[in-house]
Amino acid sequence: MKRIKQYTTGLCVGGLILLSGKDAVAQKGINSLYSAYGIGDVEQHDYSRNFGVGSTGIARRSDFFLNELNPASYSAIPRQHFMFDVSLRAQSITYKDAGSLNQTAGDVIIKRLALGFKANNRWGISAGFTPYSTVDYKLLSTTYIDTSPLVTTTEGTGGINKAYISNAVKLTKNFSVGVSSNFLFGPINTTSNVGGDTVSTRTERYAFNMNFTTGVQYSGKIGKKWLLGLGGTYRFKTNMNYQNKLYILNSSSTVLFTDNDLARTKIKLPEQIGGGFSLSNGTLTWLADYRTEKWGSAGNKTTNYNLVNSDRYSTGIEYSFKRTYYNQQVEGIIAQAGFSYYNSNLVVKNNQIRDVAGTAGISIPSRSGALRYYVGVEVGQRGTTSGGLIKETYVNGVFHFSLRDIWFIRRTYE
Repeated sequence: MKRIKQYTTGLCVGGLILLSGKDAVAQKGINSLYSAYGIGDVEQHDYSRNFGVGSTGIARRSDFFLNELNPASYSAIPRQHFMFDVSLRAQSITYKDAGSLNQTAGDVIIKRLALGFKANNRWGISAGFTPYSTVDYKLLSTTYIDTSPLVTTTEGTGGINKAYISNAVKLTKNFSVGVSSNFLFGPINTTSNVGGDTVSTRTERYAFNMNFTTGVQYSGKIGKKWLLGLGGTYRFKTNMNYQNKLYILNSSSTVLFTDNDLARTKIKLPEQIGGGFSLSNGTLTWLADYRTEKWGSAGNKTTNYNLVNSDRYSTGIEYSFKRTYYNQQVEGIIAQAGFSYYNSNLVVKNNQIRDVAGTAGISIPSRSGALRYYVGVEVGQRGTTSGGLIKETYVNGVFHFSLRDIWFIRRTYE
């Protein structure tokens, strides 16, 4: 995704970690040294109205916004309506270790573009673009040549993007199913320099493949006032194919040598299973989700780190203030609060990296209700200072703009 702004208070932050058999000190930018592993930081957030409820919403319908957490939700897009969403995220992170390290970095980037519409009474369609993973780190390590220690600088950039087309069909009054066709692609570039030499090596890996996510939702009344929602998702496992190239560069970034014939490589992306429920009376809504990814069976393991099954728990509540528009009661201001706990897929030096966060959000409609302006805030911590690792304390701010309007009206004349 496009970087709009970045600031840092230093070139790198400390923290002792084993990477490729070397002691490393990390990093720069907004992403941690943890993005140096596997395919990088795998995105766990949903940058829609679900953000303020802990990115929870597998059981939620797409009546008022586009919910990619479950493709089955798109069958709820209102007939003859068109929806468009764009989301930006501002982030500030403080990095600390067990010693004296205390540095801050941040940025602002576009995180989501999406549109959706109703093809007919039962069929909803959505398409969009969002990050799948992010790589952005700098590692300073010690390399020995003829017993002489030299500082090696390794920088990683890039990540995998996701472009998707989702379709949903309402089977009955209560049940809907959907499928997302995801196009995964993007570069992961690694540049290394030993001892400040005038020559550097750069490896470019370009990933590409497709995978699919299926979903199902149930929505039905409990008594006269409450609506129960149940949802489930399954993302199929796939192999990410990488085209690899090697470049030798001088200090002016002029290419001295190129090898375009490196063997292609594969990284396994495991299946993801998710489930959730929602309970709402039209004013108050309670949501809860669970998602797991089977990285432990993917076989992506080295002597210095390993990948394990991940688990994410999240819950949140939402309160909708009603207002009157043309003698009808419609949604007004919406207030949210949520919580999430994530046991990530990454284990470094016998420490599983965990992420704990609290969220809040508010959504304000325009006078006509066609536009909504959303602001969400998340405060959390990731990582640990144990074993020479780094703890990240972060604040995320999300700005989400949503357009929901009538696409066309069939007029009749007498």
